[in-house]
Amino acid sequence: MPKKIFTGKVISDKMDKTVVVAVERLAQHPLYRKTIKKVSKFKAHDEENKYKTGDKVMIIESRPISKEKRWVVLGMAEGAVSK
Repeated sequence: MPKKIFTGKVISDKMDKTVVVAVERLAQHPLYRKTIKKVSKFKAHDEENKYKTGDKVMIIESRPISKEKRWVVLGMAEGAVSK
């Protein structure tokens, strides 16, 4: 089974070697059929503390690194500009 890859925005970089990435997706409400945005937050491993708040990054699932960290930052997303 292939590993999942998501694109999201870094919303926190305050931890050492860890960033919190918010991934948005569109989902349809089960009763009203309106399209709504759902946001999932993932803690991802950033070995070099390279990514800052506001960066658009790609993350890939990996083996558990800590209690809540199961993702690793692949790099900047396509078309994203580093500050």
